[in-house]
This record gives sequence, C-alpha cells and structure tokens, in this order.
Amino acid sequence: MSTSRPLDMSLVDLASPTEERNPRSAELDSLDARGMVDVILGEDAAVAAAVQAQAARIAGLVEECVAAIAAGGTVHYLGAGTSGRLGVLDAVELAPTFDADESMVTAHLAGGLGAFRTAVEGAEDSEEQGAELVRTACRPGDVVIGLAASGRTPFVGGALRQARADGLPTALISANPAAPLAELADHRILLDVGPEVVTGSTRMKAGTAQKLTLNALSTATMVRLGTTFGNLMIQVRPTNAKLVARTVRMLVQATGATPERAAAVLEEAGGEVRVALVALLASADAGSARGALEAHPRDPRRVGDPAGIRSAVAALTAER
Repeated sequence: MSTSRPLDMSLVDLASPTEERNPRSAELDSLDARGMVDVILGEDAAVAAAVQAQAARIAGLVEECVAAIAAGGTVHYLGAGTSGRLGVLDAVELAPTFDADESMVTAHLAGGLGAFRTAVEGAEDSEEQGAELVRTACRPGDVVIGLAASGRTPFVGGALRQARADGLPTALISANPAAPLAELADHRILLDVGPEVVTGSTRMKAGTAQKLTLNALSTATMVRLGTTFGNLMIQVRPTNAKLVARTVRMLVQATGATPERAAAVLEEAGGEVRVALVALLASADAGSARGALEAHPRDPRRVGDPAGIRSAVAALTAER
C-alpha cells in the first residue's frame, strides 16, 4: 500500500523556469564522462553573469543588512532544501571569518537543522511553519531574507508574509525571474540562470547562483561593518597556533613589519589584532593604539574607513 501523500495540484506549476527541460543537456546520459563534465561546466559558466546582473539589488540589500545589524538587529535567512542549507552554510561560516554570531546573521531551515542532512517530508509546504518562525524568532529591526530557488516555496512565503505584517524589511533570493513570492519582498534578487542540466535539480545552477549571491551579500555586509582592513581579516581570534601564525602574517602584510616585530607587538596588545595593527602602522605603543581605537570605533557610516583603523592611525600621527 502506498504511503505517499496526496498530490496537491495547487503546488504544481508546469511553467516554473527551474523545472524546464534544458535542450543543451537533453542527451546527457548518452555522453562519456568528459562530455558530461563539459556540458555541466558550460552551463555553470553563465551563472556568474546572472548574479552580476543583480549587483545593484544585492548592494541595496547590503545597506539594509548593515543598518539593521549596526542598530542591534539580526538578519534572518529562511529556506528549504538546498536553498535553506546554503543559508545555514553562509551564516555559520561568518563566525571564523568575521567573528560574527547568531545575533548578527542566523539561518532557519524548514524542518529544523536536522533537515540539513535528512529531508523532512512536507516541511517546505507549510506556510504556517514559516510564519510561526518569524513570529517567535524575529524582533523589530530585524531583516527577513527568503531563499527559494523556485520563488514559490510555501514555507518561505509564510515567513515573508508574516514579516511584512510585522513591518520588517524583507528580501527574496530566487532563481525564478517571475517568482510569485517577489511581491512580498522589498528587495527582489531574481537570478535568471535558466533550466538545470538535470531537470529540476536546483542544487546545481540555482544553488551556485544563490551561493554566489550570499557570498557577496554577507561579505560586503561584514566589511561595511568594519571587520576588515583593506581585504585583510582583523576580527580573527588568535586562539591556537595556526590562527596566531595567520594573524602575524596578516600584520606583516598590512604593515611591512618583520614577523618577529609583528609577533612581539601582538603579544604586547594582548592578542588584540586591531590594537596591534594600529600600533604597528602608527609606530605607537599598544596602550596609545587602544585609546585611539576607542575614540574611533567601528562605524559603517564612516565612509572609507568603517573599521576605524585609518582614523586611529591618523589621530596618533597628528599628535606628534
């Protein structure tokens, strides 16, 4: 006896771009391994351009996220399946790179984190679960970002609809240029990647496009929040030998100091990378560098120097 759930035809849309058949891979199974790889990578080559076409919209969402986090709010990713897993991956990887935590960016996967490894049947089909998550996890000042390759996932729709009702800024990242849920989003990032190599397998081009978008979104957000000096990570916590070595290398790259000098100043600064960096750049002691940083804290409104490093160095230099 079948245990499958009855098919709800209201959830079926035969015109969905993510479900269309790709004519360029129609004979995929008849190719040898090299031919298959060439077709797959040939399709992937167009993904970056599709994301680049949405650069202005991604930048607009960056500003929304920066403002929210700077004011004490949280950016929430919500999705199901591949889309939701990519949100979880992006959120958790911000910790080691930018010393970010869940109060800044967090991810919610339909069916719970257990669904990261094992699909939870029907989780993505519940609008109420998405709405309930927003009601319980989101606060005024937060941003809600829906991730849905198809642009129609009920779980994401419920979350966006509830966020709208609560007056929260909303966004949708989708691989469907005609995403039905776009009307619920203030920021609409609709990635036109075309049909998948394997029909409906949105872990492929749609997933790659979403990953590229999230990379750009979260990285630009964190940099605007003052977590780097140039392209160097300065929020690293040197808690083990490998990270201490990485931090010393970064200080050498940023200042031109010898490794021995960089390591000595880092120790003098109590392992505080920002303090050591300012001390080296300004040829100052750690105490003076710390005071200058306290006078010039991280501030995304400080155009050209959100980390405050350049301003702190300039202040110390001007005192001489």
